[in-house]
Amino acid sequence: MRSVVRACRGITVLAMCLLIAACGSSSGTPDVPALPEEPVPAGATAFSARPDIVDAHPLTILSWSRVSDDRIALHFETGTPECFGVDATVTETDDTVTVTLLGGTLPEMQDRMCIMVAVVGALEVSLQSPLGDRIVTAGA
Repeated sequence: MRSVVRACRGITVLAMCLLIAACGSSSGTPDVPALPEEPVPAGATAFSARPDIVDAHPLTILSWSRVSDDRIALHFETGTPECFGVDATVTETDDTVTVTLLGGTLPEMQDRMCIMVAVVGALEVSLQSPLGDRIVTAGA
């Protein structure tokens, strides 16, 4: 009987270890990698936020740079600014600044032909409080 109890305890401990490993730490902070901080790429095209873009879809943020204590620039690839626009949302916590970048077609270009040329873009976004030593991550 004791061997059965020991075996059950061993299985219980093993199950708990596997559950902890699968769920990660209990700190509540997800393991999201920080985006790299790099200078604005040479020749980057400056974009302005356009919340009215059509057919919005997520864009990959390649890196970011500090503009001032409460502004950062996001670096990404998209189409020409004559046809395509971007918009960003920022969520801030004490430890992180999470930025979600969307790209899409400008509404005035919806029924027009656009050249398919990729450009490296930069979009400046404002923060509610100074960046300090918080990490910058990409949102979903």
